Amino acid sequence: MAEVSDMVAIDADSLRTFAADLLGAGGFSADQAEQTADVLVWANLRGADSHGVLRIPRYVEMVELGLINPKAEPGQVSGKGAVAVIDAQRAPGAVAMNLAARTAAQLSDLHGIGWCAVRAITHAGAIGYYAQQAARTGHVAIAMTASKPLMIYHGSRAEGVSTNPIAIAAPTIDPDRPLLLDMSTASVAIGKIMAARDAGKPIPSGWGVDEKGEETSDPRKVKAVLPMAGAKGSGLSLMIEVLASLMVANPLISVALTEGRDPGGNGLVAALDPSAFGNDFTLEVDRLRSAIKDLPPAAGSSGVYLPGERGFDEMERRSSTGVPLVQGTRSRLLALAKKLNVAVPQGLA
Repeated sequence: MAEVSDMVAIDADSLRTFAADLLGAGGFSADQAEQTADVLVWANLRGADSHGVLRIPRYVEMVELGLINPKAEPGQVSGKGAVAVIDAQRAPGAVAMNLAARTAAQLSDLHGIGWCAVRAITHAGAIGYYAQQAARTGHVAIAMTASKPLMIYHGSRAEGVSTNPIAIAAPTIDPDRPLLLDMSTASVAIGKIMAARDAGKPIPSGWGVDEKGEETSDPRKVKAVLPMAGAKGSGLSLMIEVLASLMVANPLISVALTEGRDPGGNGLVAALDPSAFGNDFTLEVDRLRSAIKDLPPAAGSSGVYLPGERGFDEMERRSSTGVPLVQGTRSRLLALAKKLNVAVPQGLA
């Protein structure tokens, strides 16, 4: 497969405006478009292009297919004490998860802990974004999302679980640089396969399988991805399904496997107020961070990195140099802009 190296860099503000314009023209409300564009460009800035603006054409298509409901009005439907359950009504995922993060933080301010589950969401993008939002206000946060079967269950050759991601954030002295773990339960995010397809590049072994359940290096032939660390990845994904889906009476995996239906997605954000534990938590996090950073690097290592640190470093670089878009992503965005009659930023065309 031929490689394509043609890239164009665009500054983040212009890309964010362009993304919001495309989403707005594609059916999102202005507020929904702005929230979604911010999550997508945040991912691009951190180098997670698999969760960035390459998703926009699919989001617009989901509106056209009725899979995203731009008229949704998410609201709380049940709860008790520190727990709240929100029905998102298939709102854009960023809108639903932002509401969950705010609600969880508010509950934790009252109770020391807040748990906000949100059902019937759509694709939420990089969930580290939502954990970071809570960490910026001094909370420790855990975010998860669940979706339909997309990943091979360990020991099987068929999709049995999803790539359900989990993110954990802990605040530090610098509110813009928390400790931030953001990981998929798959060996790779599906978006990275999409990005490889856009870039015209093969994928490494261990990423995905074709329709016969056999590993492939061709991103165009991938039918399902493989779990991270075998049984550990598929087991963790299954338990996220329990926490995010079964707890809100919106099962995804069992319905998809037994009935062939797609009930959408679910998510949750849990927040903790460190002051409830009675210690100087932020200082302890920074002491831990310093201790890890002072470890001697292994031979051939580029350095000792903390969770999320590479992403924050890349964000600083791309904020200065622009967000690079590969030819495949750029072409699809330009085609969508032409279809929706949206102005293209100077330099991107």
